[in-house]
Amino acid sequence: MKRNYIVLFLVICLGTSCSTTRNTNSNNNGKIDITFIQVNDVYEIAPLEGGRSGGFARIAYLKNKYLAINPNTYLVMAGDFLSPSVYNSLQFEGKRIRGRQMIETMNVAGTDLVVFGNHEFDITESELQSRINESSFQWVSSNSFQKKENGISRFVKSNGNISEPLPETYIMTVTDTDGTIAKIGFMGITLPFNKASYVSYTDPLETAEKMYNRIKDSCDAIVALTHQLIADDILLARRLPGLAMIIGGHEHDEQFKKVGNVIISKAHANAKSAYILHLKLNKRKQAFKVKSELIMIDETIPLEPKTDSIVNKWTGIAEKNYSSIGFDAKKIIRTAGEPLEGRESEIRFHPTNFSRIIVAGMEAATPKSDVVIVNAGSIRLDDVLQMPVSQYDILRSMPFGGGISETEMKGALIIKTLEAGRKNVGIGGFLHYSSSLSYITSTGVWQLKEKPIDPAKIYKVALPEFLLTGGEANMDFLKKDNPDIVHVYPFKNDQADPRSDIRLAVIRYMESQPASKY
Repeated sequence: MKRNYIVLFLVICLGTSCSTTRNTNSNNNGKIDITFIQVNDVYEIAPLEGGRSGGFARIAYLKNKYLAINPNTYLVMAGDFLSPSVYNSLQFEGKRIRGRQMIETMNVAGTDLVVFGNHEFDITESELQSRINESSFQWVSSNSFQKKENGISRFVKSNGNISEPLPETYIMTVTDTDGTIAKIGFMGITLPFNKASYVSYTDPLETAEKMYNRIKDSCDAIVALTHQLIADDILLARRLPGLAMIIGGHEHDEQFKKVGNVIISKAHANAKSAYILHLKLNKRKQAFKVKSELIMIDETIPLEPKTDSIVNKWTGIAEKNYSSIGFDAKKIIRTAGEPLEGRESEIRFHPTNFSRIIVAGMEAATPKSDVVIVNAGSIRLDDVLQMPVSQYDILRSMPFGGGISETEMKGALIIKTLEAGRKNVGIGGFLHYSSSLSYITSTGVWQLKEKPIDPAKIYKVALPEFLLTGGEANMDFLKKDNPDIVHVYPFKNDQADPRSDIRLAVIRYMESQPASKY
């Protein structure tokens, strides 16, 4: 009978064991703290605004600082770090850089975990594969998959002969000095915005719920690492109220929301701030709480030397590239004046002081033009330029560069193009144009110098060369072979000519004008 009691006791113990980690150290208190340092939407590795703001070496310093306090400290990137970047148009060792500078910097800085942002898929499939292979940190991808000829599969990370699929969920095991052990689960959700041919998405909300249910019984807390609109993060928090937190990206302004007990955090773009998120677990009570702190990344934070060395290496490579195409990246072109508005939330909806400068720069470079048109999508700053402004600030604001095409086209095509741009409000195909152009809402008439545009008349029009490819949204008709384009002037490939690069036109114009003008 005594033996039967022993057997029954063992059966009960084994039968009630759960998949979450049990602590065998009788001295542990069942409490454990985990610290996450969050950045998102980082396209610049070096400090901005004359060195006053941002800089990944400062993020690395923060990582080391908190790591010294709590060994369970992790640096997390919530998407968008490989693109868009001015580096992506530059070359090193015979190849386009395409985010290589970012991966090396993030590796040295001690990045631990990342999720895809929509801009990770701007670069080619082979370039993305190289960046994944070069990374020393963990990726998690719950709803973004690789589309191949033979079907849909997970992206992989290859090291030599070993290839490992990127996990749909990731479970991190942590322990502290008294022996408390915990498991933190992660999912990685990306908005299905970038329709690159090699990418396939599953529904973000449905996938998140599926992943949550898959790992909820195996973890002490679950974190959603996301890159999507704040409105979608709010929906996610409502759908999964048991989440510990949502570490998000995509918006470039700092965001903080609390939905029920779920906090949603997003730092400023380009590492101008970082969220410090303290997850405090009490395993005995099966409870957790989160404390958050936003830290501005400025001159009060030192540069971590090893990371700063990598940043300087790539900055030097970039400066040689700029110099070879006629730019002096460090040269200051404006020291005072109002900040220049280049956020997508503004520049894709209406003119700003920055877009007016770009148009004016194109006008100055093409004085014989009747009309200048530029697409908002060529302006990829998604930030506000603070003084002083350098040539590099213009380069990073318009990373694609490209020449200015001068054409002669019929008024009918101008009207069709302007109408398409008007309907493209909110996206990159929204158009900015000469102040002499105006749209009369009451009549639906486009005017040039207060006179209706004549559909049959031929006008001289200057626009970025990209717009003549038909590649902009809802403008596939705008190509050189359109019969309403009467003439396209030969392209100016002389580095001394501002028409050779739209950025050169803007820089030349800003250097010639007083700061007070705009």
